[in-house]
Amino acid sequence: MLFDFFYLASELKRIPRSGWKSKVGIEHPESIADHSYGTAVIAMVLSDMHNLDTGKILKMALLHDLAESITGDFMPEEISKENKKVVEDDAMKEILAKLPENIAHQYNNIWHEYMRANTKEATLLHEIDKFEMAIQAMKYSSEGFSNEKLGTFIESAKKEVKSKELMDILDALSYK
Repeated sequence: MLFDFFYLASELKRIPRSGWKSKVGIEHPESIADHSYGTAVIAMVLSDMHNLDTGKILKMALLHDLAESITGDFMPEEISKENKKVVEDDAMKEILAKLPENIAHQYNNIWHEYMRANTKEATLLHEIDKFEMAIQAMKYSSEGFSNEKLGTFIESAKKEVKSKELMDILDALSYK
C-alpha cells in the first residue's frame, strides 16, 4: 500500500499546471510537483521567520495539491469551488487510505486545516500558493512569454495575498 501512495504522489511530476498551458500557451509548463516544491521552500522560510509550526506548514505545502494526482489540475472556471472540494475530498480519501491509519489521520487533519484556512499556517500557505504562482509568472516573462497574459496571474496573486511582506515583494515585481 505504501508503494501505491508513493506512486500516486509521484504522478504530480507528470501533471502540468493547466493555466500556463491554456491561458499563456506554454507548451511544457511546470508540473504540479514543481509548484508544490516552490511553495514548500517559500513556506519553510516564511514560517521560520514568523515562528510558526514549520513542520506542519511543510506537510501542508506538500499535501495541498496531492489530490490533483487523481483529479488533475482544475482551473477556477472549469469547476465550482463546491464541486472541486467534493472531488478533491474524495481523491484525498482514496490517496490517504494507502497509508497507515495514524499517519493518514494526521495528514487528513492537516489537509482539512489548509482547506478551512483557519490557522496562521493555513492562511499563510494559501497566500504563498498564490505568491509562488506570481514568481513563476515572472520566470515565464523572463523567458519571453506574453507579459499581457502573465500579468493576469500576478494581478490574481495580488488580490489574494494579504501579508505586507509578500505584497511588498509583489509590488516590487515589474514585468515589461
